[in-house]
Amino acid sequence: MDVDYRNFRLSKLNTPEFRHIYLLLFWPIYGLVFFYLERIRPVEEYHVMYCALDDHIPFCEWFVFPYLLWFLFFGGMVALTFFIDVKAFKHMMQFIILTHAIAILIFFVFPNSQNLRPEVFPRDNALTRFMAGFYAFDTNTNVCPSLHVVGSVAAMFAGWDSKYFSSRGWKIVFAVTTVLISISTVFLKQHSALDVLTAIPICLLGYWVVYRLPKTLADRADVPVFSEQEETRV
Repeated sequence: MDVDYRNFRLSKLNTPEFRHIYLLLFWPIYGLVFFYLERIRPVEEYHVMYCALDDHIPFCEWFVFPYLLWFLFFGGMVALTFFIDVKAFKHMMQFIILTHAIAILIFFVFPNSQNLRPEVFPRDNALTRFMAGFYAFDTNTNVCPSLHVVGSVAAMFAGWDSKYFSSRGWKIVFAVTTVLISISTVFLKQHSALDVLTAIPICLLGYWVVYRLPKTLADRADVPVFSEQEETRV
């Protein structure tokens, strides 16, 4: 464990040991903005997300399991890194803040929705009845890019980044989980394939900014800079 939170006091919030706690302020701010977009902001017309590939993806209620796994995978990784791997937590939150800010900006300037949910389920069972209730609760707006995909990728990168999950086995588990969660969104008709594809470059940008760019800059900083005369003498 990197930080002993038993020593935390409000007076220590600005110290290097506990300053990362400020990153949690993102969640209430994000929640209020997203609530405004979903429930309050008037929108005259939504851009409907659809592509031909959507017609070839059948509804499959069994994907409810990886879809719901997202909440454990994503929330669990945020909590786990917060308590046991602060460095990985900081990176994960930086990735989340960047990618979710981009998504929110897209929702503002390009309001979108999808009309892929089946009016009648092909089967009647506990899973389809659950999805009917889930559809009633979850709106079909602000779907592109898919935050389900962005969040699962954030959890995967955090797991790869953490010193506690450095083995190849864990990396494979996190990657498979991310893929299953991502494809579940289209098999449950929660997202168009376009929503998933749009999330990919946003995640790649977040990965480069948060995980690769600092290392590149650090490597360059370590390279000795010789003057022209010194290079000539060498």
